[in-house]
Amino acid sequence: MARTTHPAPATTDRGSAATPAAARFGEVVWAVTRLALGFVFLWAFLDKLAGLGKSTPSERAWINGGSPTTGYLSNVEGPFSGFFSGMAGQAWADWLFMVGLLGIGVALILGVGMWVAAVSGSLLLTLMWLAALPIATNPFLDDHLVYGLVLLGLAATGAGLRYGLAGWWRNLPLVRRNAWLR
Repeated sequence: MARTTHPAPATTDRGSAATPAAARFGEVVWAVTRLALGFVFLWAFLDKLAGLGKSTPSERAWINGGSPTTGYLSNVEGPFSGFFSGMAGQAWADWLFMVGLLGIGVALILGVGMWVAAVSGSLLLTLMWLAALPIATNPFLDDHLVYGLVLLGLAATGAGLRYGLAGWWRNLPLVRRNAWLR
């Protein structure tokens, strides 16, 4: 009996078998995921900055003298409560938190500086996960860790960066000399 050979399935640059249409769809899905995560960070920044009334009431907005870290960190009850309550309301913690939210959100939305955004975003999310321990709905895993993994996966694979400013960003001389800025 003669063997028939079939052409190999099309592969994406990440090695998964997919048709060209499926690969394009996957790129769009990852681009939308990157944009959505960017909006999560950017929205948190805007809400804490201006008190848009979702998580932060207007009277507790940063521009009205409120502290973006006080509400959350002063109510931590888990094993790291002492560590986090000591940070609550500190000017350095407020500034680091807000600059982090803004920088991570903008980087993800534009598709630039993905390694910096992924590492700093994952670190921030891990700290928020530690502050949330013990988790009420799951013995270990929550959305903070899942978002952190997605950030690292996006940066590691470059998925969805076709739809953003990554091409322009990566051609900048500073970024060419410093691959970690990609």
